[in-house]
Amino acid sequence: MATVVRAALVQASWTGDTESMVAGHEEHARRAAAQGARVIGFQEVFNAPYFCQVQEPEHYRWAEPVPDGPTVTRMRELARETGMVIVAPVFEIEQPGVYYNTAAVIDADGTFLGKYRKHHIPQLRGFWEKFYFRPGNLGWPVFDTAVGRVGVTICYDRHFPEGWRELGLGGAQLVYNPSATARGLSAHLWRLEQPAAAVANAYFVAAINRVGMERYGDNDFYGTSYFADPRGQLVGAPASDTAEELLVRDLDFDLIDEVRQQWAFYRDRRPDAYTGLVRP
Repeated sequence: MATVVRAALVQASWTGDTESMVAGHEEHARRAAAQGARVIGFQEVFNAPYFCQVQEPEHYRWAEPVPDGPTVTRMRELARETGMVIVAPVFEIEQPGVYYNTAAVIDADGTFLGKYRKHHIPQLRGFWEKFYFRPGNLGWPVFDTAVGRVGVTICYDRHFPEGWRELGLGGAQLVYNPSATARGLSAHLWRLEQPAAAVANAYFVAAINRVGMERYGDNDFYGTSYFADPRGQLVGAPASDTAEELLVRDLDFDLIDEVRQQWAFYRDRRPDAYTGLVRP
C-alpha cells in the first residue's frame, strides 16, 4: 500500500435538483482521478439541499435506501470507473418512518464496504435535524479500503471528542468529516476542532463544508474545506469561502507512525481513569 495517498474532497453549491448535483460530483470525481487521486469525499447529504433549515415533511422525499438506492448505486459505478475510494453522504431511509444521516463508504472496485450513521443530531435554529434523523446506531466503523483505513464522522459529531477517539482506536488513518456549517457563532471552531482532533488522535482529517446560500433558509455556508495532518497543520491551503471547489492533496501516512512515536498519546492514555465519561 502506498505511503503517500493522493486524496480529494469536494465542497459544492446546491444546483437546484438531485440529478445535476450528482452529475456535478461525478465530474469532480473524474477530474480528481485524472489528477491521480485515489480517495474522495463529498459534503453532508451531498445530493440534496440542506433541508434541515426548515421542518417540513416534504423533505422526506430526499431519502433513499443505502446501499441499494439510486445515488449510492451510481457512486459504486463511479468508483469502478475511476478506481477511487468514495465517501458518499446521503439521507437514508431504513424503513418508512426510520431515517438516518448516513455516509456510504465504497471501495475503489465499487464494493460497498459499509456505512456510518451520524450519532449526534442537533436541534437548533437553522439546523432542525431531529425532525428528520434518528441518532446513528452502527458505532464508529473504520473501513479497510484500497488506500488504507478510513473513518467518517458527520458535521455536528465533530464537537464531541469521544467519536474521534473511537476512530483512532479503530486504526483510522484518514477521517472524513462531511458537514453543512454556516457563518455565525461557531464559525471560528471550524479551523480549531478538526486540526485538534487530528493531533489528539494522530491521523489525517478531511474537513468538508458546503458553500453558498440555499432556498430553504438564510444559512450562509462558508466552504473553506481542508485537509489537516496529524500535527494539526493544514495540508496546503483551504478551499474558497465563497465558491465551489475540488481540493486534491498528498497525504503522507508515514507521518502517522512518526507522530504516534514522538508524542506517544496512545501509550499514555488512561482508560481506567475515564469511567465517569460513560456513567449515566
